[in-house]
Amino acid sequence: MFRIDWIRNLKSPDRLILTIPLMMLVLLFLALPGLLAQDQSEPAASGQKQEPPPEAGGPQNDVGPYAIPKKREEPPPPPPPAKPKKVEGMPDYSIKLDVPLVNVDVLVTTKDGQFIPGLKKDNFRVMEDGVQQSVTNFDISQAPITAVLLVEFASTNYYFMVDALNASYAFANALKKNDWVAVISYDMKPHILADFTQDKQAVYGALNQLRIPGFAETNLFDALYDTLDRVDQIEGRKYIILVTTGVDTFSKLTLDQITKKIKATHDVTIFPISVGFAVRNYCESHRCGYTHGMGIPVGEMDYLQGDNEMNTFARLTGGRAYFPRFQAELPQIFHDVIGDIRNQYNLAYHPTNPKLDGTYRKLKVEVVAPDGGQLKVKDQKGKDVKYTVVAREGYTAKHTVE
Repeated sequence: MFRIDWIRNLKSPDRLILTIPLMMLVLLFLALPGLLAQDQSEPAASGQKQEPPPEAGGPQNDVGPYAIPKKREEPPPPPPPAKPKKVEGMPDYSIKLDVPLVNVDVLVTTKDGQFIPGLKKDNFRVMEDGVQQSVTNFDISQAPITAVLLVEFASTNYYFMVDALNASYAFANALKKNDWVAVISYDMKPHILADFTQDKQAVYGALNQLRIPGFAETNLFDALYDTLDRVDQIEGRKYIILVTTGVDTFSKLTLDQITKKIKATHDVTIFPISVGFAVRNYCESHRCGYTHGMGIPVGEMDYLQGDNEMNTFARLTGGRAYFPRFQAELPQIFHDVIGDIRNQYNLAYHPTNPKLDGTYRKLKVEVVAPDGGQLKVKDQKGKDVKYTVVAREGYTAKHTVE
């Protein structure tokens, strides 16, 4: 501690003036260690590592600022392909070849709808906008069919029922997956067992229901009339496969009425298949009788009349009637029937006008003789048969020609 005795010798006013600055100096001296410590702590605080802001992509915890995501840097575009080196002597040009092919399905039938087989490529003349085309591709395909299997199933004779079932199953076996078929049985009235379906198993299931017959009536005319009314609501050509003895016992309609109905129908073809032919022959020689409906006896004359009616139904609609004697004949019969109603001719050609400009081209298909004249078709008796050619009327010339 230093001495300040000299202050005591001063007068009071002078002593006061000197004391105040001296006290301030003492206070400053006492506060100097704290100020030095604060100066040393500031660099440490300023040198402390600061918390970096959250990276782009959102906050890192529940609080804090939201960061705007960084824009992802796109990779640089690939370098352009190297230009091929020019081969000396080769001219600069390119070739693009687009050759259209027009396909035409043709159905050739008699005026009653029976298919005319055996035609060759030279028998067809195709005109596009009045210009004859050269047919390059030719074959025969089998088109799907739309048919009703109308089966007589009544409590008449065991052999008749067996024959009817065998014929029905033979027809079902000849079907293909794209065919549309309905199954109807009849006795006193028609019964729809399966509506139009492409499922062959559904057709078999419908036929499997024919096990226990109901009535003994066989009202053929009523059942056929009802079926014609139903298929009249379906567009396109239809076929009725009629499996029957040909005998009508108790219909409300007469033969004249059903005949007029058939004549008024233009797009239905009937193929009658007779059943019970072997039993009829046996009973004719052994004089055994059988009955149809309410115990009324039916004689050979009734069956002959039924055969004549079935031939008439087939002739009026362009079909054929079959009278098999044995069960083994059924597969071949239905093979012929399906061949008559399924086949189509497929033609293809490259048009003389190859432009695919979206214009509509009119088509006309004619059937001619090999020498270019009119083709004559004759039936089994040598008589000329009129025929019709069914094909589409045109197509649109675009990149996909159907």
